[in-house]
Amino acid sequence: MDKFDRIYALHKILSAARHPVPRTRIEAELECKRGTVGRIIGYMQDFLGAPLEYDAGRNGWYYDKRAGDHPYELPGLWFNARELQALAVLNRFLNDLQPGLLEEYLRPFQKRIDDLLEDKQFGNGEIDRRIRLLGMGMRGGGDAFQKVAEGVLQRKRLAFEYHSRGKDEIVARTASPQRLVYYRDNWYLDAWCHLRDELRNFSLDRINKLQVLKPSSKRIDEKLLDDHFAAAYGIFAGRAEQTAVLHFSPYRARWVAEETWHPQQQGRFLETGCYELRIPYGHPQELIMDILKYGPDVEVVASEGLRRAVKERLTETLRRYETK
Repeated sequence: MDKFDRIYALHKILSAARHPVPRTRIEAELECKRGTVGRIIGYMQDFLGAPLEYDAGRNGWYYDKRAGDHPYELPGLWFNARELQALAVLNRFLNDLQPGLLEEYLRPFQKRIDDLLEDKQFGNGEIDRRIRLLGMGMRGGGDAFQKVAEGVLQRKRLAFEYHSRGKDEIVARTASPQRLVYYRDNWYLDAWCHLRDELRNFSLDRINKLQVLKPSSKRIDEKLLDDHFAAAYGIFAGRAEQTAVLHFSPYRARWVAEETWHPQQQGRFLETGCYELRIPYGHPQELIMDILKYGPDVEVVASEGLRRAVKERLTETLRRYETK
């Protein structure tokens, strides 16, 4: 433990104690000797204004409850080493996911956090150098993230224009947001679309001219949301009406056997050393893309429609490489 950890630990011990805490117990729990305990107590009294008192009869320390109307608390932001490090890592993680996401809210505390990090000798610069988050195909959340998050958390309806990639058209929408989803390095909104009168999934980077409305969101049962958005494979919503059966080569099986493709997947090793993976799916588009990246190390055994679709994509790919 360092000085900050010991101050934090001693504060927790004294706050929870009903009677004066013996010095020997403090030494044991703070993992230090008598002199260090004395210095910690002196620092808390002189610099942190802690109402620490000593009971000679019980040879113990306690917080003087008469010092104020409320129990004593450590001033300002106070974290032990692990909590502070976790906060710094989380802040780094969130900034990589969505730059500036918490900047507005953490700015008043940033100087205090930076000082504490420097004191513990793993400042923000060190964290930036030692932690890397590599996005693949990241599109970000555009300018919509903050307002979408507000609508989701406060259960307010949203009005926006949505630019569909598939149809390349812009349609005005009013939606009741249900969930924010971070999937494969991109942000999505699960919502009830009042225009289509059904559940829809929206990519945040395609949302424009967004407004948070006063009316409350339509509430959708959690089970219905799970059945609609989580039953099938990938980001495509709907019922999982079919099951894909994939056989991976013995070499690739070493990786695939430890991967989660779907919450309801089933897998087993075959006598040949291959690995069989069964996955429920509805719309096959995303599943086909994931199958194709394994090339010759995977074979689609079922369904017949999925097998045919993968074969057609492979055939089209080979045609591009044929010599004219």
